[in-house]
Amino acid sequence: METKVVLITGGSSGIGKTIGTYLSSKGHKVYGTTRSASKYPNFDAFPLLEMDVRSPVDIKKAIAALIAQEGRLDVLINNAGVGITGPLEETPEEEIMNAFDTNFHGPIRVIKAVLPQMRKQGGGLVINITSIAAYMGLPYRGVYSATKAALEVLTEALRMETKAFGIQITNLAPGAFATNIAAGRYHVEIDTHSPYGAQYRNTLRGIDESVENGEDPIEVALKVSKIINNRNPDIHYRVGAINQKLSIFLKKFLPQKVFEKILLNHYKL
Repeated sequence: METKVVLITGGSSGIGKTIGTYLSSKGHKVYGTTRSASKYPNFDAFPLLEMDVRSPVDIKKAIAALIAQEGRLDVLINNAGVGITGPLEETPEEEIMNAFDTNFHGPIRVIKAVLPQMRKQGGGLVINITSIAAYMGLPYRGVYSATKAALEVLTEALRMETKAFGIQITNLAPGAFATNIAAGRYHVEIDTHSPYGAQYRNTLRGIDESVENGEDPIEVALKVSKIINNRNPDIHYRVGAINQKLSIFLKKFLPQKVFEKILLNHYKL
C-alpha cells in the first residue's frame, strides 16, 4: 500500500481521531486539525495543527505548514463539523449561520486552499464527511440536514470541475456512531411553554440515545481506508446501521407522503 500524506479536519476527537489513528496504523502520514491545540497537551496519535475552518487565515497557515513539512498533500478529509438541534422557529439566526459556516463554508475554504497543491502535484483525493441525515429533512435537525445536503451536492459539481487535474472528490455519509458529538452540539433549550416543547424533548432524547447506542466509529475509518485505496472512487458512500442506510433507499422509491409518515411514526410526531 502506498503511503499517503493525509489531513483530517476535526481530528482531535470522535470520528476524526478514529480515522486518523487507523490510517496511521496503516503507514500513512496523518495530520489532524483542531481549533485549540492547547486543549490536547497529551495527544500523541498523530500531529495536530491548530486550525478553525471558519478562519481563512488559520487555514492558509496550517496548509502552508503541512506542505512545507511534507512537500505534498495526497488526501484531505473534511470531517470538522458541528451538530445543531431545535425547532427551526426557535433556533437563533446566529447559530444557523455558524452551522453553515462550519459544516458547509468551512470545507469549501479548506478545499480551495488545497486544490492548488493537488493540481501542482498532479492529483489528490478529497473526502467530505457528510451524514445520512443529508438525504432527508429530519425533524428538529433540519438545519444540520441542510448543511450536510449542501455539501453532498457541491461535491457532485466539484468532481466534474477537478476531474481534468486528476483530483478526485467524494462524499462519505455516516449514520449514528458512538462518539462525543453531543457534547459539542448546539441545541435549543427545551422550553415547557413552547408549542414544540414535548415533541422536541422526546425527539432530542431519541437522538441522544441513537448516538449512545451507535455503531463503532472504526467502521467509518475502515470505509475511508477503502476509499483511499480505490483508484476510481464513487461519488457517494454511506456507512452505518442497515436500517439507517435503508432509509435512503426507502425515500428514493416510496411515495413522498408515505416516507414522511414513516418518519412521523418513528419520531412519534
